[in-house]
Amino acid sequence: MSENLDKSNVNEAGKSKSNDSEEGLEDAVEGADEALQKAIKSDSSSPQRVQRPHSSPPRFVTVEELLETARGVTNMALAHEIVVNGDFQIKPVELPENSLKKRVKEIVHKAFWDCLSVQLSEDPPAYDHAIKLVGEIKETLLSFLLPGHTRLRNQITEVLDLDLIKQEAENGALDISKLAEFIIGMMGTLCAPARDEEVKKLKDIKEIVPLFREIFSVLDLMKVDMANFAISSIRPHLMQQSVEYERKKFQEILERQPTLFFTDSLDFVTQWLEEASEDLMTQKYKHALPVGGMAAGSGDMPRLSPVAVQNYAYLKLLKWDHLQRPFPETVLMDQSRFHELQLQLEQLTILGAVLLVTFSMAAPGISSQADFAEKLKMIVKILLTDMHLPSFHLKDVLTTIGEKVCLEVSSCLSLCGSSPFTTDKETVLKGQIQAVASPDDPIRRIMESRILTFLETYLASGHQKPLPTVPGGLSPVQRELEEVAIKFARLVNYNKMVFCPYYDAILSKILVRS
Repeated sequence: MSENLDKSNVNEAGKSKSNDSEEGLEDAVEGADEALQKAIKSDSSSPQRVQRPHSSPPRFVTVEELLETARGVTNMALAHEIVVNGDFQIKPVELPENSLKKRVKEIVHKAFWDCLSVQLSEDPPAYDHAIKLVGEIKETLLSFLLPGHTRLRNQITEVLDLDLIKQEAENGALDISKLAEFIIGMMGTLCAPARDEEVKKLKDIKEIVPLFREIFSVLDLMKVDMANFAISSIRPHLMQQSVEYERKKFQEILERQPTLFFTDSLDFVTQWLEEASEDLMTQKYKHALPVGGMAAGSGDMPRLSPVAVQNYAYLKLLKWDHLQRPFPETVLMDQSRFHELQLQLEQLTILGAVLLVTFSMAAPGISSQADFAEKLKMIVKILLTDMHLPSFHLKDVLTTIGEKVCLEVSSCLSLCGSSPFTTDKETVLKGQIQAVASPDDPIRRIMESRILTFLETYLASGHQKPLPTVPGGLSPVQRELEEVAIKFARLVNYNKMVFCPYYDAILSKILVRS
């Protein structure tokens, strides 16, 4: 997830590492409203939000209160994104082609540069606008410097002395080309290696107006680079403080304006945990999950462990109906991540089911041939790549997969000198592969159950290495399954650390009743 972010704010956050830890984290996310505005909307705004029940009656709020609360949500989401997403980077905003915003921006910019061109064409030239631009460039270059860059700071301050430049302009002694040459040289010194080519191209531009225009364009890219550098620098600092920071911000939002973003008693978290508790108690998913969640209680009636209920609740997020059901409040910022894992597991289930029926139908030794097994897996994975697009038709694709798999199996058996794959076996295999399209297919259900068992075991193990043994039939997709398990466990573990006080309070009431 990448949005445009004002570099100076992030840079200030990076410099605040020496301050108090809580203030440092506040600075790190302050002023970043635009950076995650789209992410907040995509993760938290959906039709079902309107239907959420409220434990307290709604009240009127002022615009100031709404903006303050929204800023708190945005800052919390930004800190969360930086910590959870190791690949988080800021990218320049690219307005859609032919959009109103882009047209307005182009018109305004053209008018500005045309005005500058007219001023410089006067006799004698008027440098008012040009000097203002030099002042902006000076401030930008200074913002790139670290505290130890004393010599560079002195050079910029001395050469780009606005008072001196104004005097030179008034006396007709200003050499704007010489200033531009210094600016380009300083940009080359401060820019990231990836920007060397853009800075080099500036030296080939001879006309002042186009040159200044391109200088600002490259400076914008350098701001983004500096922002990403600042983020990578403050990430370890954020990691140390983010748990307390997120919990504090969440509580502030809950107390300030609960009805705007969450229900004040976390109704959907409560419902989510209650369902998990009831499902475990009634053994609704007895064959999908081990009964390791039971702890010995007083009497013969087993007692549920709070940890087991939480783990099971997180597993339920991997089977969530995102269109019909509101997501629990405490995992709302990670809804897109849980949804992505859910889609990956659905694809992995289909892939595993296809490979299982194929290796079961083929000759006994064919699955032990690593090259063939890997080749077959890659073929099926490629054909399932667009599985979750609206235009994708699983049944039709499985028909194609069946044809392709039978060809590959026949070819492999022929090369190995084994008995040929008969027509009857091909027909049966194609039928079994096509049957996987149904969620109720026994093979598909077995694969799904074993995958959930593996994930539950991994959560219960405390994420220790080595990973738990992969259940039978999942060996061909072991690598993919372990990658998903590690991502899932990291997400769960971080969420637990932030929101454990809320879960403990809710579960203490639920488990007393059960």
